[in-house]
Amino acid sequence: GPGQAEMYAGLQELGVANGEDLKETLTNCTEPLKAIEQFQTENGVLLPSLQYALPFLDLHGTPRLEFHQSVFDELREKLLERVSAIALEGKVEERYKKLEDLLEKSFSLVKMPSIQPVVMCVMKHLPKVPEKKLKLVMADKDLYKACAVEVKRQIWQDNQALFGDEVSPLLKQYILEKENVLFCNDISFLQNFFSPSPKTRRQGEVVQKLTQMIGKNVKLYDMVLQFLRTLFLRTRNVHYCTLRAELLMSLHDLEISEICTVDPCHKFTWCLDACIREKFVDNKRARELQGFLDGVKKGQEQVLGDLSMILCDPFAINTLALSTIRHLQDLVGQDTLPRESPDLLLLLRMLSLGQGAWDMIDSQVFKEPKMEAELITRFLPLLMSFVVDDHTFTVDQKLPSEEKGPIPYPSTIPEAFTKFLQENRIACEIGLYYILHITKQRNKNAFLRLLPALVETFSDLAFSDIFLHLLTGNLTLLGDEFALEEFCTSLFDGFFLTACPRKENVHRHVLRLLLHLHHKVAPAKLESFQKALEPTKQSGEAVKELYNQLTEKLELRKPSPAEVTETPSMELPLPAVPTPASR
Repeated sequence: GPGQAEMYAGLQELGVANGEDLKETLTNCTEPLKAIEQFQTENGVLLPSLQYALPFLDLHGTPRLEFHQSVFDELREKLLERVSAIALEGKVEERYKKLEDLLEKSFSLVKMPSIQPVVMCVMKHLPKVPEKKLKLVMADKDLYKACAVEVKRQIWQDNQALFGDEVSPLLKQYILEKENVLFCNDISFLQNFFSPSPKTRRQGEVVQKLTQMIGKNVKLYDMVLQFLRTLFLRTRNVHYCTLRAELLMSLHDLEISEICTVDPCHKFTWCLDACIREKFVDNKRARELQGFLDGVKKGQEQVLGDLSMILCDPFAINTLALSTIRHLQDLVGQDTLPRESPDLLLLLRMLSLGQGAWDMIDSQVFKEPKMEAELITRFLPLLMSFVVDDHTFTVDQKLPSEEKGPIPYPSTIPEAFTKFLQENRIACEIGLYYILHITKQRNKNAFLRLLPALVETFSDLAFSDIFLHLLTGNLTLLGDEFALEEFCTSLFDGFFLTACPRKENVHRHVLRLLLHLHHKVAPAKLESFQKALEPTKQSGEAVKELYNQLTEKLELRKPSPAEVTETPSMELPLPAVPTPASR
């Protein structure tokens, strides 16, 4: 067929006879058997000792093809070993000269499946494959596929669009994996989105594949960063910021100094990575991080765009916010004001740099966002007063009560708190983490007091996936409260359901929570939630699927009608419907 002809096309250029030549010989000869014998002699393996061995193999019924094939395979293995050896020996220019000559000789046979591995091996060991050969490889889908990644890198670095096509599905996969974790059906306060260590995350498939594709090639690394910046700008999806940091640290793990030394964020990211591992910024590392920020020189401000993207990674924000809450608690104990704590001020500075990433990269104005004085002089002291309220209440509970009766927990929220959560991004982020903190402490009073402030927050942060993922996990600790209608009304009617019709993601998180806790929810409330959460025509597949799972679980809990009606004593009792233990 035409495929065969194309496959062996290169042989003629090298003066090696092929099937076409044999056909020609046989068509134009008088004694075909003699002609075949002569063709075999001229084109066979030139070893005198074989003259007698081959007829012996014939006697054993071993086809000549099989013999030639095994000799060929043996030779090819030797040749591949030789090529790899040449790539390591002698002076650099000499070895590459040898390989280039070999490539020149063998490239015409690149279509022959038996020879292709050798040609590919030669190219793989050449740091610069001739442009013409790269173009031929690029133009042929099968050849491009068969290429070693070392050769593909040489093609990619001058073909951003082609490289983009290779990287794009990986980035999609990465975002999907993140979203699957945020929406996973298992809800737990022990295991959440932020549980895996940085080292573990970097072993993920996408990070490993990208690391492999980049190798030591700075140009490709820069291209990937450019893709990530562009996608972050286009979608505002913060998971691209995580990937930016993970990729750099993955190259750091492999000690690829060619890239790490030219990325100005390397040392900062490395230090922050250690903080993320501990989920806390300690004093020593705080000094180090501050040194990097203060060390940004005039004319190099653009690095702030990169640093802000590293700080916008949810894992970084999580670490900074948790550290901020811990600092505030310490300050209450020390009777110190927020503005007197340099460590706290640094955390806020990094939070605002991270939260300002999108605006900075979008506007291309590279300067640190201004910190609002109010945040430090008014908002943080407010949070500290909540901590004090809790202490006071706890102490009051323990005092012997005189006639005055028990002191109620403060139920109103200062208006300033609600306003801060609506208007100030950093205040909102810290406020949400404070609410996660009290939920984790099972502090129901404080939780119910602050919950109304979450209905309207800065750019709806209280309805973002990361916050809801963490909140639902922590709420499992307050599981027993769900039996109280009042608690359910505050949490669902007062908060979750206010967003359900307009926000698909909230709908999903509420269904996740109910799937987990339905058996603890006050029955009257459960019925009304089931109605309120019914999917609409606009609802996506995920919502419908979760709703169906919930309905099934609730069906299983309902007693069967037979059990409800009294059975006359004459009839045999009906066996009770077994309910699976996991429900």
